[in-house]
Amino acid sequence: MKFGIDRLLADPALIDELNGRRVALVAHPASVTADLTHSLDALIAAGVNVTSAFGPQHGLKGDKQDNMVETADETDPKYGIPVFSLYGEVRRPTGQMMSSADVFLFDLQDLGCRIYTFVTTLLYLLEEAEKAGKEVWVLDRPNPAGRPVEGTLLVPGHESFVGAAPMPMRHGLTLGEMGHWFIKHFELDVEYRVIAMEGWDPNGPGHGWPEDRIWINPSPNAASVNMARAYAGTVMIEGATLSEGRGTTRPLEVLFGAPDVDAEAALAEMERLAPEWLAGCILRPCWFEPTFHKHAGELCNALMIHAEGPHYDHAAFRPWRLQALAFKAIRRLYPDYPIWRGTDFKYEYTEDVLAIDVINGGPSLREWVDDPAAEPGDLDALASADEAQWREDVREHLLY
Repeated sequence: MKFGIDRLLADPALIDELNGRRVALVAHPASVTADLTHSLDALIAAGVNVTSAFGPQHGLKGDKQDNMVETADETDPKYGIPVFSLYGEVRRPTGQMMSSADVFLFDLQDLGCRIYTFVTTLLYLLEEAEKAGKEVWVLDRPNPAGRPVEGTLLVPGHESFVGAAPMPMRHGLTLGEMGHWFIKHFELDVEYRVIAMEGWDPNGPGHGWPEDRIWINPSPNAASVNMARAYAGTVMIEGATLSEGRGTTRPLEVLFGAPDVDAEAALAEMERLAPEWLAGCILRPCWFEPTFHKHAGELCNALMIHAEGPHYDHAAFRPWRLQALAFKAIRRLYPDYPIWRGTDFKYEYTEDVLAIDVINGGPSLREWVDDPAAEPGDLDALASADEAQWREDVREHLLY
């Protein structure tokens, strides 16, 4: 199979369309060809006139480890072109940045989750391209989490850099497909095209991520396909006092970690509350001591998610519900436990909003966890209606 960048480079007609035009590339470390050549190097070697590059959160080099660590603009030392940061002084490209090229090639590997900021970066680029009369091409890449959809839709008024639009947490689209939905939803008038993948089967072996392609971290803590599958649930821990495993070698692959929570007791409570929400993966009690971030230097008890191997059931695995259930179990076992980070923690630069509500695009999940009378079926009913609506809304935009 071929990703979008591979199709572009293999098609002389597509390369010819770029001749005589100034081209910008939006990229990160996972923006590579099938032979692992970085897209910037491959495009320039193919004779494309690349006049600027853009890096999203974590930077073009992917060197910024933690969340909310900004990257400065720089000059590429090899090619002498400007490298603009879209996670520094600005989140959306300025008019000056847009003037650096005629065609913008967007080549970011996504995780299929609304909160992963590359999807918002695509929206901001499309909006600014409309204003500046520029053209945007998405060089499409797989959604490693596959087609399943999960989570409640973002509530209008809760938009943020991790919530671009009324989308569920696990959106099931490639970024090329998402661009089409953005254009329709926001009624954008922008010249847009997708260089589609060739031979990608989201329902085939790998369940979204092709088994014959090497995984490159699109961001420092996205270290495996297992993480990509779990992320639509585990990312919610960023809004909690519990550890998501940052400061270890397997971040965002645990349901929680804390020195004062009994992981086996939490698992037993989860199995009692909603055993069907644990389907599709194996949960393993484990221990870790973070070297930095939450609970640094403290021994934490945790539950590790294994959404991989012979026990993985792609259709049954529902990470958003699984993570919600872990929170609910902790609340049941420890009613006074301070699960949520307070409003003093400004998640993605928001003001006076709990981080967990920013992440979920509204308060419903937190309220469900904290309500002693709320049952799993209550959250399931909320989410199921939103999931069905989203599937219907995006059906026309599916390319594969």
